[in-house]
Amino acid sequence: MLELRHLRMLYEVARAGSFSGAARELGYTQPAISQQMRALERAFGTPLVVREGRRVVFTEAGAELLRHAEDLLHRVTVAQTTVAAVAGRHTGRVRLTVFPSGSATLVPPVAALVRSRHPAVSLSLAEGEPPDSLHTMRSGGCDVVLGFSYPEGRDEPEASGLLRMPLMSDPLVALLPAGHHLAQRRVVHLAELAGEAWIGGCPRCRGHLVDACATAGFTPDITFATDDTLAVQGLVAAGLGVSVTPRLMLAAACRPDVVARPLEPAMHRSISAFTWPDLVRVPTVRIVLDAFRDVTSAPIPTAQVC
Repeated sequence: MLELRHLRMLYEVARAGSFSGAARELGYTQPAISQQMRALERAFGTPLVVREGRRVVFTEAGAELLRHAEDLLHRVTVAQTTVAAVAGRHTGRVRLTVFPSGSATLVPPVAALVRSRHPAVSLSLAEGEPPDSLHTMRSGGCDVVLGFSYPEGRDEPEASGLLRMPLMSDPLVALLPAGHHLAQRRVVHLAELAGEAWIGGCPRCRGHLVDACATAGFTPDITFATDDTLAVQGLVAAGLGVSVTPRLMLAAACRPDVVARPLEPAMHRSISAFTWPDLVRVPTVRIVLDAFRDVTSAPIPTAQVC
């Protein structure tokens, strides 16, 4: 019999590309995942996956079952949230998955606003960068995702079918050591940093950096890469490279030995909230989305030292 645990297993195997990766995500052993998959294959009378090197690939039958699994997981999440909302109306818990700089700067005022307006609504928070955070939503792991994207027009298949609520445009700035020869400039042209060593951010951020530098006529020499904003600042302050960073990352903290300068040409990322279209009708989810909209409609203060 096909059970919910089988659907989650199928989804995680597809996401991780291996039984061992799915086992780590679900807290199972790798043999347990293999055993469940063999039981499913016996039940359906056909192979669902085949091995290609270290990865597993879904067969045509497996891909069809996976498609239904994703849809059913979504429906289960909506059902759970909707029933809880009907039972409690404006009470209940909304699960957030938010990228790190958003959890440090946007979630605290949103949580405070929600509490002041609706004390019976609670929030839980997990950190995650897109696209992984959107995969978490698809597997039923959260109700609202706060994510970001860059304007290159890259495909975002992980957002397909989700409701996107645009919130704000977050400018990117050049982050330089305080003693850098461009630190006193009002604006820094990206091409002026062509010969520098670079500190890169998250994978999506690095992709945008490489694209922007290519447009400016050079390839950045990325010597370090980390999605920890304090680590980026520390590496820049030590003179190990320069960086391009979203200004929101500097809103929580900015070291006195680095400076942030606007870029020419201007660069930005777009911050949006994501949820399933059906969940917008759930009062608690709507309350949280409204709070994100209200908080981001006002200017976000940045540490003055930058």
